[in-house]
Amino acid sequence: MTSYETNEALARARGTLDRVKLQSFEGLPTARRPRQGRSLAKRVAAIGGANAAILLVAAIIGLAVVPLGIFGALAVMMMMLAVTLAIAFAPGPRPVTVEKLAKSDLKALPMQTTRWLDAQRPALPAPAVQVSDRIGLRLDTLGKQLASVDDSTPAAADIRRLVGEQLPDFVRDYQRVPRELRGTERNGKTPDRQLVEGLELIEREIGQLTEELASNDLDSLETRGRFLEMKYKDGDPA
Repeated sequence: MTSYETNEALARARGTLDRVKLQSFEGLPTARRPRQGRSLAKRVAAIGGANAAILLVAAIIGLAVVPLGIFGALAVMMMMLAVTLAIAFAPGPRPVTVEKLAKSDLKALPMQTTRWLDAQRPALPAPAVQVSDRIGLRLDTLGKQLASVDDSTPAAADIRRLVGEQLPDFVRDYQRVPRELRGTERNGKTPDRQLVEGLELIEREIGQLTEELASNDLDSLETRGRFLEMKYKDGDPA
């Protein structure tokens, strides 16, 4: 086995282990958890909150208005069961399509692209899943920055092109390759390897866009820091 094949095998093994850890949620910060798991956690929290509210109202009625009795307690239990089932089986958000990405508002585009990318995880090799997780974190940061970005600026056009068009188109091109050929070397690289390298390049480009958007804030912080240093240097406010 060549060193390249060994590294690929190790990467796949690490990717499998990472996915098991992500599913268990043990020892991982919230930002690294799969969004499907976070959605489940939100439903559980909603069920807990709704049932707690029902119990609180029932307690207030029972103490301040009229004792509930056995039939009242049964009614409360039935209401809690109905609320639990309603929340548990409520339909989730509609899946994001590439066409929807193209029409997304700029400020919602990073979140929508992350949702779309999460849905592609089962069809990606383990090393690519690791890179897609890092892209998701980059997109989370980018989404926070876009609140102050005008949709008509060149930066906005670059973001929309990279995040809303080139990233999904690249992943879809890979998915069109038959599974039997994805590990077959062609022109020195396998499609699996090309996917990983392309996603890594996209991750770096998103990071570069993030740094460019933050440059004005960083310059302002540096300028203000120099001003404060000059004004209060050596503890002399004069």
